[in-house]
Amino acid sequence: MQTPTYLSAELRLPTNWLDYSLLGIYFVVVLGIGFAARRSVKTSLDFFLSGRSLPAWVTGLAFIAANLGATEILGMAANSAQYGVYTTHWYWIGAIPAMVFLGLVMMPFYYGSKVRSVPEFLLLRFDKGAHLLSSILFAFAAILIAGVNLYALAIVVEALLGWPEWVAIVVAGFFVLAYITLGGLSSAIYNEVLQFFVILAALIPIAVLGLKKVGGWDGLSDSLTESRGADFMTSWGGTGIGSDNPLGANWLTIVLGLGFVLSFGYWTTNFAEVQRALSAKNLSAAQRTPLIAAFPKIFIVFLVMIPGLVAAVLVPKIGTSGSDLQYNDAIPYLMAQLLPNGVLGIAVTGLLAAFMAGMAANVSSFNTVFTTDIWAKYVVRGREDAYYVRFGRLITAIGVLASIGTAFLARSFSNIMAYLQTLFSFFNVPMFVVFIIGMFWKRASMKSGFWGLLVGTTAAMINYFVLYKQGIVDIPSDQGANFVSAIAGFVAGAVVMVAVSLFTAPKPAEELQGLVYGTTSPGMAEPPAPGDEAWYRKPALLGWGAVVLAAACYIPFSF
Repeated sequence: MQTPTYLSAELRLPTNWLDYSLLGIYFVVVLGIGFAARRSVKTSLDFFLSGRSLPAWVTGLAFIAANLGATEILGMAANSAQYGVYTTHWYWIGAIPAMVFLGLVMMPFYYGSKVRSVPEFLLLRFDKGAHLLSSILFAFAAILIAGVNLYALAIVVEALLGWPEWVAIVVAGFFVLAYITLGGLSSAIYNEVLQFFVILAALIPIAVLGLKKVGGWDGLSDSLTESRGADFMTSWGGTGIGSDNPLGANWLTIVLGLGFVLSFGYWTTNFAEVQRALSAKNLSAAQRTPLIAAFPKIFIVFLVMIPGLVAAVLVPKIGTSGSDLQYNDAIPYLMAQLLPNGVLGIAVTGLLAAFMAGMAANVSSFNTVFTTDIWAKYVVRGREDAYYVRFGRLITAIGVLASIGTAFLARSFSNIMAYLQTLFSFFNVPMFVVFIIGMFWKRASMKSGFWGLLVGTTAAMINYFVLYKQGIVDIPSDQGANFVSAIAGFVAGAVVMVAVSLFTAPKPAEELQGLVYGTTSPGMAEPPAPGDEAWYRKPALLGWGAVVLAAACYIPFSF
């Protein structure tokens, strides 16, 4: 039984008029961006995909900011307080390779096929069954994940500022609803660019002052090595098969479960991320979007890992029955202990920005999938374009309300990251196996997509809720169980897809052009734009540069 995700009342911040002024200015700017973006919304393509007109640097920063929600801020700091330097795996193995793969390999298929969403690609590659099932699963997952961000924001604001939980939920939900309804995806993206810098301004002082408090990196490392063991401060120490470590996972489950299945499942098929790349002005910009985002992703790990490690030094019993503080309290605790007024206001604003960015990313992707993939294709078809823009605004409001309802499902998890990884193993991993087989195997039949997705999702859920939760299989931690669930979902989905394909008809070859590796379509070929000869505009160089840099970062923390 997990400890509920309540923040300690002892974390109340000594905020004053300066802190609230900074917070007020931020909310005014957020709404101003929404009103400014409204003028550019004339068609449904403008509302749902920014008219495919945005430059790569904008979509790249929005791509990384969309991920800087509860997963990064509270979740990864909690992960570090609980598991130590193993958190680096979620970045240098669990993100960078998959982001590079998305940019170099998958974006030509997504962008070249001119789809408006990730599920729509399955309609082109497989059939309506795969498309409708993936649309429903994604819409459901998006609301659950948006609810995580909203709930995390509410408990943080309640603990830090003393606002009642319902006030925090209503205020945050209102502002996200307002700027997405006004300006559509463009408003969400430009706000995410702003939020990226606000989040950095919040996290950097916490990490720097936290390190100073514990005597620098050497003092931090010595303290935790003495209290938690040497493996707590390494990436790979103690991960041999059969070895015991804080994470409860060996190198094989880390590499396959997190580094391949969970990572690629999230970054390559999660429409909340891919939507930012689809809004880019051309294929080159779309490919560079996740690659540009990969470079700050390499270093953000330090800004969320260090506060978690510092909290583990200052509160040795954090997350246990001997302390009032849970793992999710790591960053709020350091804010209360270290930051002066003014900087405190920036930090609170940064936390709000992070949660709003995460929620907005999922709400904006939800309204696109529900409107274009479910409503327009199966419920109300053939209406004028303006109708779907109006409906998109309506479903945005419904999505925000639904997020409020799902927010409280996160209560049963003391580590928000564990809850999110559970959702990813259920929904993203089975979708990834369908995509990867469909993109690289021409023989994959139209029916195999539906059955692979259904069986993969079911297998992941059975492993988690039946085998793990009922104690049939002994797995040391929730995170370890998530890795195993992801592998189970991937293998089950792949086996079923191959089996079904052998007994059902493949899609005609002429309908696979531009949808399967080795085929081309007019939309996938485009002349180079002026200036694209520069090295920093070449996706392959950017991608391999990110991989090499991430690998180099592993060296000091390996053993």
